Formats: sequence, structure tokens, C-alpha cells
Amino acid sequence: MYLEIVSPEATLFSSEVDSVILPGINGEFEMLNNHAPIVSLLKEGMIKINTNSQSTLDLDELHASVTPQKDNKKILTLNISSGTLEMKDNKVIVLAD
Repeated sequence: MYLEIVSPEATLFSSEVDSVILPGINGEFEMLNNHAPIVSLLKEGMIKINTNSQSTLDLDELHASVTPQKDNKKILTLNISSGTLEMKDNKVIVLAD
């Protein structure tokens, strides 16, 4: 699935990902490939992106970090204060503050 995270200042992330975990207003939820269409509000929290297939990231520009997992997966984390999410046609767009 394709994930794009944008802020008023810039595009923060734009790439194919394996999954993403988001801080929804009713709790954290995960989105996988071919998820049903959805629009949701996001609250302050951490976006966790499974970037197993992603080889290089400019983390200084993102103000983010990659956490290696036991099974060699890479998890990119990015903090947001709020936002809106849309998932449609296997593309996730996050408008983050």
C-alpha cells in the first residue's frame, strides 16, 4: 500500500509500506494492504510505519526514528499532534499537524 504523510509545511513521507499504525480518536488502529476505504480523525500520538521493504529514509528531515524489530522488520515512528486520514484504492493520505 502507498502511504503519504503531509503537513502544512511539506511532504513528510511518501512511499510504499507494509502497514501503518495510527493514533485514532477512539484508539490506536492498524491499516494493512487492501484495507476498506475509511476517513478518520487522528489525535496526538505516534504513527508507526512498517517499512520492511523501504531501504533508505532521510530521518533528520522527518524528525523520526527507525526501531529494528526481532524479525528484522523496520518500524519508522513519527509523532503528530493531530490529523486526518483517508484510505482509498490502497493509498493512505495523512494530513498531519
